Amino acid sequence: MKFKSHFVFNRSQRNGIFLLVCSIVVLQIIYLTVSFSSNAEEAPLSSEEIQLYQVRLDSIKLARVQNDSVRNFPFNPNYITDFKGYTLGMSTDEIDRLLRFREAGKWINSAEDFQEVTGVSDSLLNLLSPYFKFPEWVKERKASGVISAGIRPVATKDLNSASVEELIEVNGIGEVLAARIVNYRSKIGGFMDDIQLKDIYGLNYEARENLLRNYRVIDAPDFLQKNINTIGVIELSEIPYFNYELAREIVNYRKLHEGIASFEELSKINEFPSDKIDRIKLYLTLD
Repeated sequence: MKFKSHFVFNRSQRNGIFLLVCSIVVLQIIYLTVSFSSNAEEAPLSSEEIQLYQVRLDSIKLARVQNDSVRNFPFNPNYITDFKGYTLGMSTDEIDRLLRFREAGKWINSAEDFQEVTGVSDSLLNLLSPYFKFPEWVKERKASGVISAGIRPVATKDLNSASVEELIEVNGIGEVLAARIVNYRSKIGGFMDDIQLKDIYGLNYEARENLLRNYRVIDAPDFLQKNINTIGVIELSEIPYFNYELAREIVNYRKLHEGIASFEELSKINEFPSDKIDRIKLYLTLD
């Protein structure tokens, strides 16, 4: 039996193979000899060009603002959240500056304050400032020259003596919230600091700020801070934010590590309320 070889080609096939090989050789020569990159150096942008790009960027942000019907309503810039700041076209750094400013208990009372705190560009400020809405008391005090950036009106009423009926008069606080504030105050033996209002379930940021315009902790309970490195389990469990199980875990951790060097170290303990360290520091010390 005879088999036909796979390497026997007719004249037409040989011509085709020859042309294919020639094409491959030519393409290799072009690839190795011709440069496809540009050696031209890019000229640095001038300040005018940078400003032009900033204006174009802000125009894009404005288009996004206009396409979002929610943000077409006036708003108080003191209550801008991460998400709202992003939708307004603010950068992460600008949002963080604003949040740090507010966490310090300071207030923005004008468009100029907003730009000074956040560092937003003039063009973005011009887009956003028409939507800024400040409370009437801000306008009145600014007109009289009493108020300035970052200063909250001085509250003259003690949060530790306010009744349910008095708290209900605060905007954003109804009967349920007012009763919850008073009950929690009794449970912990009185507020040590305004920051403990964060522990009230259902009391949102805006309502809490409204409350602090009228009330603050003036007469705090007479409490001597305890040393976390010497306090016993029972005594620790009687302090707000702790129960017996957590107190025992802390004391065991303290013994195992021969002391606690920082409050942040406590976050290593299972179920420790790390989000409440700022309030726990009101009752405990490391010294």
